[in-house]
Amino acid sequence: MPKKASATNKSKSQSKEAERPLPPLGPVAVDPKGCVTISIHAKPGSKQNAVTDLTTEAVNVAIAAPPSDGEANAELCRYLSKVLELRRSDVILDKGGKSREKVVKLLASTTAEEILEKLKKEAEKK
Repeated sequence: MPKKASATNKSKSQSKEAERPLPPLGPVAVDPKGCVTISIHAKPGSKQNAVTDLTTEAVNVAIAAPPSDGEANAELCRYLSKVLELRRSDVILDKGGKSREKVVKLLASTTAEEILEKLKKEAEKK
């Protein structure tokens, strides 16, 4: 019995090591299902849409829509789909519908590195 238990523990630790090579990319991560997620700190009611800053915790995004009736959330997804060059249907709000701290999930097949690079370019435009 103990040998079987240790054998299963080894296989579990090996599978964890296989998943680890993805470096932590700050606000951009990959969920267990393989979808890329982005932590967002939204600033609704701004004059224009813009990626204002990239921190280790979140991407700061100014949204040119009021924070009522989900308008800012819809505008956030529209803006990110444009910036990341994805279809609107591939960018969905995963968490934080009524909060400034949001998590956006990308359904398109892309890598976290590509997404982070596009966000950095957009932040440098300001």
